[in-house]
Amino acid sequence: MAEGSRWGRETDASPCGNVSRVVLRDMTEEDLGVLFDIQDDEVAQHMAAFTTPDGDDRDSYLAKLRKIVANDEITKKVIVLEGKVVGSVGAFVVDGDTEVTYWIRRDLWDRGLATAALAELLSVVTVRPLWARAAADNVGSARVLLRNGFVRVGEETSYAEARGAEIKECVYRLDEPSD
Repeated sequence: MAEGSRWGRETDASPCGNVSRVVLRDMTEEDLGVLFDIQDDEVAQHMAAFTTPDGDDRDSYLAKLRKIVANDEITKKVIVLEGKVVGSVGAFVVDGDTEVTYWIRRDLWDRGLATAALAELLSVVTVRPLWARAAADNVGSARVLLRNGFVRVGEETSYAEARGAEIKECVYRLDEPSD
């Protein structure tokens, strides 16, 4: 990665003045085991709410992510902090709309890492509007989106696999900046 490139630039990701440096890089198959371990957390899955039914099955998860890594139409990055993969961020198309997603290791929540990683992703994924969704009670995820310029534009009731119930899901949109 070239010095000064957007993906190689270190970003101050701490809202409290502590220096946390995040770097995004392309996701590879070698990252998949670590990503499984990061998402294999009941508290994090509950907050994310909209997980897959087999999220706790390592083989199924790895098979699904291998397909994602191989799909050139999906933007998928890992978030690296101090040389270690601590999460992922990406963009994908659903029914013609481009949506973003992100996941941070739970012990690193509330440090601004997801906010910084999403900001980096938005500099490369330039299609607008962009869409995002979050469980209505996931205040941290809402904060990440709002800090990156997303606006809440609606809500839906959807089945949340990790909660085994229908819950309210907020829908967010990011448009072109207005002049």
